[in-house]
Amino acid sequence: MMWPSIALLAFVTLERLAELVLARRNTAALLARGAREVAPEHYPVMVALHAGWIIGLWLLAPGRPVAFFWFLVFMGLQALRLWVLATLKGRWTTRIIILPGAPLVRSGPYRFLRHPNYAIVVGEIAALPLAFGLPLYAIVFSFLNALILYVRLKAENAALKSAMILK
Repeated sequence: MMWPSIALLAFVTLERLAELVLARRNTAALLARGAREVAPEHYPVMVALHAGWIIGLWLLAPGRPVAFFWFLVFMGLQALRLWVLATLKGRWTTRIIILPGAPLVRSGPYRFLRHPNYAIVVGEIAALPLAFGLPLYAIVFSFLNALILYVRLKAENAALKSAMILK
């Protein structure tokens, strides 16, 4: 049966596309309020990595059975993702945007982790391929994601520190 895998892939694809629209809108609004983007040079690589992850899953996963445990893990991560979006509201974006004078968000999941969205993405990059029985795919993309997150976290933490938001 192909429909469960295709339905899950369609859900993830539509979710990511909707997030890009939201991120673009939030980024424009933040920039209009005087925010600035930091370290944009790695952003195209990050977008390519995530697009490649989804495209590869569309090539490999249709028709594969969906492992219920990993499906539940992935859906739990989606609930956490919504918590992050609800907490950050108009400050959520896929880019590193610093809004001068804005305090660091410390509510919601940010009470527990400095970068909960990245932790969620780490889980998603592994859990979705595992739901389709693709452990090597999960390992390869987890490694590639770790490389881009190393660059991104270094740039984001430095930007927050220089804006004296992060102590």
